[in-house]
Amino acid sequence: KLSKSRERAANSLSKQITKEIHKLSMAKAQCEFSLQSDEQFTNANGIDRVELLVRTNPGQPMQAIEKVASGGELSRIGLAIQVICSASILTPTLIFDEVDVGVSGPTAAVVGKMMRALGESTQVLCVTHLPQVAGTGHQQMRVRKTQTKQQTETQMEPLNQQQRLEELARLLGGDTITPASLANAQELLV
Repeated sequence: KLSKSRERAANSLSKQITKEIHKLSMAKAQCEFSLQSDEQFTNANGIDRVELLVRTNPGQPMQAIEKVASGGELSRIGLAIQVICSASILTPTLIFDEVDVGVSGPTAAVVGKMMRALGESTQVLCVTHLPQVAGTGHQQMRVRKTQTKQQTETQMEPLNQQQRLEELARLLGGDTITPASLANAQELLV
């Protein structure tokens, strides 16, 4: 019964994951689950070996995710799964450490929108260097590290609206904040 239930769920979930990753600049990618039943592996979790297979480019065979997906692709697939599961998440806080690695431009903007959507149902903390992602948050903090010979200290500072604007402008244009980078930062704030 469990194996049959997994088979039905795997088909539905793979279609949902594929749909979400298409939004994340992986328009030709496909996902599916491989379920192999083997009674030698019977335990409290059933008799199935479950593996997520992906094809990131047309013409390639479906392969195990860890064999073909880059860091950026792994991040986007993981985010897609979190978005799909968000309606049933019981975890009060999700923490993403650079979930946007390997993405930029329009894809970063979509990642930011997805993170904000997740924030509607659960608390989301996201470490990012991308202004397109940082600008979609409800709140923003600046993280600074200081080092001495003996230790490293990390400080987090909550930013007010003006500080957010300046930090986004810095992320966009470097240490010199210009009227153009401030105007661009203003456009990113949701």
